[in-house]
Amino acid sequence: MDRIAEMSAFVRAVETGGFSAAARDIGLTPSALSKLVTRLEDRLGARLLHRTTRRLQLTTEGEAFYARARPILTAMDEAEAEVTQASAGPRGLLRLHCGSTFGMHQLAPAIPRFLELHPAVEIDITISDQPLGATDEAFDLAIRIGPLDESSLVARRICNLERVICASPGYLERHGRPRTPDDLQQHNCLSITSLPALRRWPFDTDDGIRVVHVGGNVAANNAEAVLQLALAGVGITRLSDVVVSAAIRNGALVPILTDWHHVEPVPLFATYPSSRNLSPKVRAMVDFLVAEFGGAPWRQARA
Repeated sequence: MDRIAEMSAFVRAVETGGFSAAARDIGLTPSALSKLVTRLEDRLGARLLHRTTRRLQLTTEGEAFYARARPILTAMDEAEAEVTQASAGPRGLLRLHCGSTFGMHQLAPAIPRFLELHPAVEIDITISDQPLGATDEAFDLAIRIGPLDESSLVARRICNLERVICASPGYLERHGRPRTPDDLQQHNCLSITSLPALRRWPFDTDDGIRVVHVGGNVAANNAEAVLQLALAGVGITRLSDVVVSAAIRNGALVPILTDWHHVEPVPLFATYPSSRNLSPKVRAMVDFLVAEFGGAPWRQARA
């Protein structure tokens, strides 16, 4: 503790330009502060300051010691501030990344409820379907859909999404309703270009899961665009229930092949780098996401 007091006295004397001003900042008398600096010099065996009646001037040794001492004191101040903020509750800027599917339909509408609980938190949301790298440090938290393979990520499962095959009533009226998976070969099936694997639709049969390859004359690069195409009656789609549940609930889309379709649960995770401590603001958001969406409320409303 004496070494910290000596270091603080020296740094404040340098930054304020004199013992009197530094003593006022620290809450000591000028003579007490001068003794701390002198004791530091004696312990180091080097003169750190040239003292004159008008100002203090750093020696060569003083310049070197100041360059080392200032970051140490700054780090101590930051450490204390971090702990103080943690005990005060979630606060500060939370940078959040989320794909368009969940971000547009669930996350954005829920943010006001989070802010009511934690008004000291500010949120910067990036909604993008571009994948993040395992070492991406630009975000405090990312919401990801699908299996994770990055060992450097800490993940907490929010819930499982399920896919639904559906079409608009207008499309089914014009083209008929498929009764078996094979009937899909006669229909226009919409797909997401960035996820070509989703053109293979799985179905439960007595012999296990059977995959049907579908095709159509329109595709788009994200689920939101495909949803709009389906609502416009362009074709049949297979999208996550988090995207289509509202449209199904109001009758704009109709589920089909429900007795056959393998819903293929897809995990939804909240992730953050393992190298980063779980700050109060991140913990608060993760807990909120699990509480808000752990029961898949869009599915319950649809049911």
